[in-house]
Amino acid sequence: MHTTSITLLHRLRATADREAWGRFVDLYTPLLYYWASKCQQQPHDAADLVQDVFPALLKKLPEFRYDPDLRFRAWLRTVTRNLLRDRMRSPATRPLNALPPDCSDPAAADGVAELTEEEYRGYLVNRAMELMQRDFEPSTWKAVLAFTVGGQSAAEAAQAHGLTVGAV
Repeated sequence: MHTTSITLLHRLRATADREAWGRFVDLYTPLLYYWASKCQQQPHDAADLVQDVFPALLKKLPEFRYDPDLRFRAWLRTVTRNLLRDRMRSPATRPLNALPPDCSDPAAADGVAELTEEEYRGYLVNRAMELMQRDFEPSTWKAVLAFTVGGQSAAEAAQAHGLTVGAV
């Protein structure tokens, strides 16, 4: 998966779709936090910035028009960066030190874009696994991991976790 779900973006434009917003928050909070933590000196400042992104998106997404030639992540990073700049302009939130170069430069590379394709795919797989894990009983999840990632046969994983081979 190299792109953001167009269906999810359309659902987000209908702001009352709580399920779509929940899914979006689950998928994008780690990425937003990654970007924010590169620019903020304190973890709580990065977390505050991430929390500020969602209300901003609630306002901006109805105007957003998907263009298959452009990346949604780049637009999202721009929104995040602009919120950070707004914070920096406010004397109450301005840190004593300047922003790191990759945060202050509007032409700076997208943090995720800097990752190799393999690293990005790994990030997506790990995030998908975190989300899928919620849908399984712990013993089933452990057995599936033992089979798919750990190299055990389905029979070995089933026996070790008290399941049937079919359940694995």
